[in-house]
Amino acid sequence: MSNPPESNPAIRRALIPVYNGLGDVDVFLAYPFLYNRNGDWVGWVTPKRDVHSVLGYYVGYLSDEPRILRKRVTSTLKGRLAPPPSPGKISLPATTPLAPMMKEITYSTVDVLLDEPERLHTLDSGELREDLE
Repeated sequence: MSNPPESNPAIRRALIPVYNGLGDVDVFLAYPFLYNRNGDWVGWVTPKRDVHSVLGYYVGYLSDEPRILRKRVTSTLKGRLAPPPSPGKISLPATTPLAPMMKEITYSTVDVLLDEPERLHTLDSGELREDLE
């Protein structure tokens, strides 16, 4: 049986902060999983750097800075993927490095964490989740 993510030191070392356009850390990447500032799973990254929500919807792509961006006009053209099993909650570091210099983005590009953070939500929230009956 494997260790839960929060007790696995390899995951702790591999956490990469993902910044918004203001330089704040909003998400952490423990490849391929994305976690919010509470340590809850909010999405995942494909090998091609596409970012998907916990429900499998396309959110954007991971840039080199790193931050999550998407093109305004192509966001609805990508299909929904089957999400992986939930990796569970992790514990996060107390401090994070300062943000690197960020490239300016054009109007045709959206900074998801700054302008549309609701696209990355937990399994128990979000507009697109299935209703329980």
